[in-house]
Amino acid sequence: CSSLTNVTIPDSVTSIGDYAFFDCTSLSSVTIPDRVISIGDYTFGYCSGLTNVTIPSNITRIGDGVFEVCTSLSSVTIPDSVTSIGDSIFQACHSLASITIPNNVTSIGNYAFDRCSSLTNVTIPNTVTSIGAYAFSYCTSLTSLTIPNSVTSIGTYAFYVTGLIRVTIPNS
Repeated sequence: CSSLTNVTIPDSVTSIGDYAFFDCTSLSSVTIPDRVISIGDYTFGYCSGLTNVTIPSNITRIGDGVFEVCTSLSSVTIPDSVTSIGDSIFQACHSLASITIPNNVTSIGNYAFDRCSSLTNVTIPNTVTSIGAYAFSYCTSLTSLTIPNSVTSIGTYAFYVTGLIRVTIPNS
């Protein structure tokens, strides 16, 4: 599907399967209808032309690696209905500069933001209890971060080779 540039998923679809648009390198625009509640693993992985995505508010599951190596992805809105950030979901999204993790999220998976070298701003809500291994490794533009008191587990090398110069853990 290297020539595919735009996708409009029909309103009748409620789930997008694993690897559905994997490696569609020219894909730049995706319209996901509100009826979709699940996006499978690596659905848009390696779609290097994808620049921004709005995930519908009804989504309850976003699979692992959904946007892995989407190197042009600069903007993503994650709805409050999402409760976990999966493994490698944004790994190597070099253009992603800012992300707000919704208030219902309780875990950030392994390698979730690994190699997001433009990431400068991350908001982690006080509902997150675990941050996975290598979750923010190689986020070289990330200089400041607040880790909420709710976090009880931080995986190996979660902040390996980052630009962090200030980490705040309130009431610690």
